[in-house]
Amino acid sequence: MAERMLQFVSTEREMPEKRDATARRDDFLEIYGPFIEAKAEEQASRCSQCGVPFCQNHCPLENNIPDWLKLTAEGRIKEAWEISDATNNMPEICGRICPQDRLCEGSCVIEQSGHGTVTIGSVEKYLTDTAWDNGWIEPLKVRRERGASVGIIGAGPAGLACAEQLRIEGWQVTVYDRHDRAGGLLIYGIPNFKLEKEIVERRTKRLADGGIKFVLNCNIGTDISFEKLREKHQAILIATGVYKARGLTVPGSGAHGVRPALDFLIDSNKRGLGDVVTSETADGKDVVVIGGGDTAMDCVRTAVRQGAKSVTCLYRRDHANMPGSRRETANAQEEGVRFEWLASPKSVADTNGVANSVRADRMRLGPKDPSGRQSPEAVPGADFDVTADMVIAALGFTPENMNDLSEEVTTTRWGTVRANPLTFETNLPGVYAAGDIVRGASLVVWAIREGRDAAAAMHKYLRALERAEMKEAAE
Repeated sequence: MAERMLQFVSTEREMPEKRDATARRDDFLEIYGPFIEAKAEEQASRCSQCGVPFCQNHCPLENNIPDWLKLTAEGRIKEAWEISDATNNMPEICGRICPQDRLCEGSCVIEQSGHGTVTIGSVEKYLTDTAWDNGWIEPLKVRRERGASVGIIGAGPAGLACAEQLRIEGWQVTVYDRHDRAGGLLIYGIPNFKLEKEIVERRTKRLADGGIKFVLNCNIGTDISFEKLREKHQAILIATGVYKARGLTVPGSGAHGVRPALDFLIDSNKRGLGDVVTSETADGKDVVVIGGGDTAMDCVRTAVRQGAKSVTCLYRRDHANMPGSRRETANAQEEGVRFEWLASPKSVADTNGVANSVRADRMRLGPKDPSGRQSPEAVPGADFDVTADMVIAALGFTPENMNDLSEEVTTTRWGTVRANPLTFETNLPGVYAAGDIVRGASLVVWAIREGRDAAAAMHKYLRALERAEMKEAAE
């Protein structure tokens, strides 16, 4: 092991080549190039193979990261991919969009010792891209066909992961989604420069080719009642995600030019997919994005690519307390986005109903709130104006009214579906829930984890039904 691994003492950390900021401002292509095999092996060899793998412990999927890094360093690429694939339905997607700096890489032991983390996400992406290129990823292998069927509401990462796991076990799976394409936020919420859409489409095609049925442009509760769905399927998974935007509530927030972040991103992604979209873009506009999470970073970087005249991000806390990925913030700064830290919107000014500027309070951090974070408070007399004829509110998401789906499903005081944390079963027998609709707005990797865990519980439930039917038939 010593000959292949522990090379962090002599080999510097190196990311895949990143396209120049000036060039990438003009298109929606991914900004990082791929590793070549030699470079992937070199970077993987920096792993220290710790006795306690903190990278794995801090991965929601508990991916066997040290194992596939060692195999990569040894040039055993197919074996490395097989281990990566065993715990993750979408490793090449996680390799692109996971905030590794907050998860596996942020917990890397050699990072803590000052040598710079192993580039885990880039190696993960390399392995599965290589598997696709070499034809190692085969159609779904169904263990044996089973008669019972499952209905999954939502074609996002939780729903897709659950669908794949259940289909492998042989259950008949149908996925319902309100949009015209499967993928949820993977297809419509995340910009191409982070995740090109053919990466998602080849995953959903593999599921469809494996016998999973997709019913799109279908809103459960409107087009098909939840009760009818329960009659049709022996088990149901609710994986609708959380899409209701937290609104901007300051004076003037109803002016033309103020819009929710997700609407802006969906329209942009639809254009990239070739759809005709009539809404305004950021072209030639002074854009202000309000928020400090990953969605806000997606918005500022999308506005740059749409040809905005200027892009400013307002965030009420300082840089150190920003919830978004440090890597994404740095990419945005390279691309010309201006950040106003410790700034909170006070009002939106308009001319004849059209936004023209945002007045913001200058903030300072005060005492800690119940979560342990310092509370932002306005500095008296320090407000200022930022020119803006497009204002994008990226303030987070909450669940939509679940009564529109079903009045029978129990929800929490936050509006999320109440589900058993171990089995993911709701108050209704045979009805399960996973992903953001249970957890609240979170990461794709958590949605995949919960989709897999829900599938395991649903498989157990369906097997019990199957055995009961067999026993009844025998009698």
